[in-house]
Amino acid sequence: MRTIGIIGGSGLDDPDILENAQDMVVQTPFGPPASPLKTGTIAGRKVALVARHGRQHTDSPTKVNNRANLWALRDFGCDAILATTAVGSLREDIERGDLVVLDQFIDFTRLRALTFFEEFEPHAPSHTPMAEPFDAALRETLCFACSAANIQHHTTGTVVTIEGPRFSTRAESNMFRAWGADVINMSTAPECILANELGIPYAAVAMSTDYDCWKTDEAAVTWEEVLRTFQENVTKVTKVLLESVRAL
Repeated sequence: MRTIGIIGGSGLDDPDILENAQDMVVQTPFGPPASPLKTGTIAGRKVALVARHGRQHTDSPTKVNNRANLWALRDFGCDAILATTAVGSLREDIERGDLVVLDQFIDFTRLRALTFFEEFEPHAPSHTPMAEPFDAALRETLCFACSAANIQHHTTGTVVTIEGPRFSTRAESNMFRAWGADVINMSTAPECILANELGIPYAAVAMSTDYDCWKTDEAAVTWEEVLRTFQENVTKVTKVLLESVRAL
C-alpha cells in the first residue's frame, strides 16, 4: 500500500483530513521543512502533510524551502505526492472555483533553489527529463475524483509560476496568455521539478480563484478576493484529495 505525501497550498493545508494525526518534527540536509509533518492515515493509507508556506502562511513564495519540504516527504517514505495550489485563471472558460488538474508548467521564477544536483559526480551529470512533469496515473486519479464528486474541472492545464509575492502586471498577464499558459501561481516550480529529481510521482490539483489582471472588464486580483474564493470552494479540493488517496 502506498504512502502518500500531500503538499497543502494557501488555505488548502487542513490537517484535519488525517485520522490519528500527530506532528513529526524533522530535519533535512536543507534545513527544516516549512512546517512539521502532520502524519496520520486516510482510509488506512499512511499520509504525511506539509504546509507549503508554513501553517500560519508565514513563508513568502520565494522563501519556501521546497527542497526541505520534498526531502522530508521522501524520508517519510512517500512514493506519491499530491499537491494543492491556488491559481489565477488566464482563460475565460476556467472560472472562479473551477479545479484544474495540471499537466505542464512554465517556470518564470528567478531566485529559487531549483535542483538537488548542485554538483555532479565525476563524469556523471544528472539531467532530469521534464517533458511530462506530472505523473499520468496520479493525474488520472485526480480527474476521476473530480468527476465522481461532480466538481467542475479541467483535465489539463499549463501553469506559469512567477516569483511573487506581487501579482502580475497586465502586460505580463497578457504575455503569459500568449505563451499558452492557462493558469498562474507562485508555487509549482520548482516543487514539481524537485519531486521529479527525487523520482517521486507528483501531481497537482489547482483551484482557480481569480482572473489575474488580464480581464479589463473587472477589477484586478487582490489577496482578499483569493481568500474569499478559497473559503467558498475549499471543500471541493478536500473531497478530491480524500477520494484520490482512497483510490491509490
